[in-house]
Amino acid sequence: MQVNNFDIVIQGGGPVALACAAWCLQKFPEAKLALLDRNPIDDADLVAADSRGVALSHGSKLLLDTINAWPTECADIHQVHVSQAGRFGRALMTREELKQDALGHIIRYRDIHLTLRKALRAIQKNSPHFVWEHLDSNTNVDTKEAQARCVVHAEGGLFKTQDWVESGRDYEQSALVGLVEVEQVAPHQAWERFTSEGPLAVLPSHSGPHILNLIWCGSPASSKARLALSDADFLKSLQAEFGSRVGQFLKIQDRRLYELGLNYRKEITQGNEVWIGNAAQTLHPVAGQGLNLGLRDAYLLAEKLSALFSKPEDQKTPKAIEATLQEYAQSRKLDRSATIGLTDFMARIFTSNLLPIVIGRGLALSALQWLPSVKIALARQMMFGRR
Repeated sequence: MQVNNFDIVIQGGGPVALACAAWCLQKFPEAKLALLDRNPIDDADLVAADSRGVALSHGSKLLLDTINAWPTECADIHQVHVSQAGRFGRALMTREELKQDALGHIIRYRDIHLTLRKALRAIQKNSPHFVWEHLDSNTNVDTKEAQARCVVHAEGGLFKTQDWVESGRDYEQSALVGLVEVEQVAPHQAWERFTSEGPLAVLPSHSGPHILNLIWCGSPASSKARLALSDADFLKSLQAEFGSRVGQFLKIQDRRLYELGLNYRKEITQGNEVWIGNAAQTLHPVAGQGLNLGLRDAYLLAEKLSALFSKPEDQKTPKAIEATLQEYAQSRKLDRSATIGLTDFMARIFTSNLLPIVIGRGLALSALQWLPSVKIALARQMMFGRR
């Protein structure tokens, strides 16, 4: 396959890459676009893939609705309860305060992945110059040597699995995720509880009101030890850390570990190349912002590229492409810096056991509860980002 016959080449086959391709083609169906996807062509191979729950904001839902890419199975969040274990201070956020249908949604990663593949196939029918290449060991394409007019890097990856490290930090934390059955629960309720080792989140799931997504962050040693516990001992440890807000924890299943850290590129464009999603920044899951930020990257980049490549041929010069990407990067600075900074701050400040910081955390949570304007501003940043 020759990758120099296209205006746009998108490297990657995850949700951010798929969404970017779909939005580009929706806005400009005639685009000469190639998607280099290392996932198999058959959806059946992905059905049993990553089933972890990921948080999508209501803003992301509104974006994905534009390409009919919202999964049918999801769990809505109407309220979020935030507290710190063994300390004072709490805050409650509700959808009514934001005047939105929901504060966020929890979706299985594989569901958002498969739904976006389906949406892109529908758009592909009206896109005569689109090529969706599924790469395998027999496909002779060096994606690093792509010579298209514009190269979009959306390969993604998890912290410590990426082949780039530019700026960031290792939080020396791991996230233990799984599905936990509880005795009692209020519908559409999410809890974020900050412990001495990191955040502990209990979130709704697609499996019904009594099955919740668990994300328990802690030191690598503690997390590995919890992973090795028997189910009964694990539930006992979880109960002691979380408390009795959902009654008894009854069952745990599908426990897995992920290492946590922050990677981000200081510059997300270089010449005719641009980096989006996890290829541009990998975040701590404390506020559930990673995929949401990546989808905003994809949507705004698609706006810029579709506007450029729909122009007459003499206006699509290398200089114009570079200027368009620089304009895109400038437009993303505020949202990127705010989201990266907020996530990094929360990941670090809520693991400190220094007394002044502990007191400050409690005061901050109390202030959120009693200063609605501040709470609403924070919630809006998490839901819609900054533009």
